Formats: sequence, C-alpha cells, structure tokens
Amino acid sequence: MSVAMISFSIFAASQVGTPGPANMALLATGARFGFRAALPFVAGVALGKQLIIWPIGFGLMGVAETVPSVFVALKWISAAYICWLAWKVANLRLSPDSKEGDAPPGFAAGLLVHPLNPKAWAMIVAGFTNFVTPGTAALQATATIAICLLAAQAVFHPIWTLAGDRIARTVAGKPAEKYLMRTLAALTVASVLYVVL
Repeated sequence: MSVAMISFSIFAASQVGTPGPANMALLATGARFGFRAALPFVAGVALGKQLIIWPIGFGLMGVAETVPSVFVALKWISAAYICWLAWKVANLRLSPDSKEGDAPPGFAAGLLVHPLNPKAWAMIVAGFTNFVTPGTAALQATATIAICLLAAQAVFHPIWTLAGDRIARTVAGKPAEKYLMRTLAALTVASVLYVVL
C-alpha cells in the first residue's frame, strides 16, 4: 500500500518540465511582463494544480467512470480556453510602449490555468493510475502526488518564466517579436491538441 514516489517524481519532472499549455503561458507571461512581475502568476499556476489533485485523489475519478460525458465536456471546454489564451498571446507585443495588457496576470489568473489544462488532468490521472498501489489510503496517495508535483513546479515553472523574460530582452521591439509571440501561441495550441487528440 504505497506510492512509487521516486518513479513518480521522475515522471512529474518530465511532465512539468516539458512544453505544455501552462509552460507556454508562463513563457509568454515572462516574455511580456518580465520575470519579477510574473511571479504572482507563477505562484497561482503552481497552486492551481492542487485544485485538481485533491478532488481527483478523493474520488472524482469515480464520477469520471459513472458520468464520463462530464469529463469529455470539460476536456473540450478547457482546450477551447487554452486556445483562447494562445490567441491572446499571439497578439501580445513585448515592446514597452505597447498599451495592451499593461497589468500582468496575477495570482487568481494563474489559479485557473491548470484546472483548465487538459495536460494537467491527464498527468494527474496517470499519476494515480500508474504509480499508486491499489488499496493505498486516499490521503497518503493524494498528499504524495501533490507534494511531488508542487516540488517539480517550484523548479520548472520559474525556469520557463525566466526563459520568456530573457527571450523578450533579445527580440522586444524588433520584427522577430511578432513571430516569437505567434510561435509561442502555436506551440500552446499544438500542446493542447496533442493531449486532447
């Protein structure tokens, strides 16, 4: 009765560290607003995953088995939301004189990213189904998965945000800026489509 913590930690690092909707949002936010200004958003993104880990760990998967249409609907709604965010990213400009979106997204905006992120749902479900021994207490399994994912996020989410900040310093106000933002948006949509389809 346990969780394969080391194996799950490696899995969590591989999932949290690779491109996906959340990391693309972090990269774009760091690029547009700078690393420091993006930190409340980063914290919200990291803690937002906890909003889905705990309900899944305490029985939401039972609902998924009995009413699968709810989860199919959630999958498409969340994919549409992430694509809308990508469209916003594609139209952002990094140059300091840009008037659109002067205020960086805050903690509350970050909280919504993972609950509406199909990759996060898939990662968490895979964690419970592949790394938890059947019969393990729900609290033990959920707490272990929650702590491992939060630790991975504490490492990788700031790295993605800082990368966006550094890239922006290179291209802000230059012709490459438009292509960078469109590329980030395209990668976000591609990552969502990969997970959904």
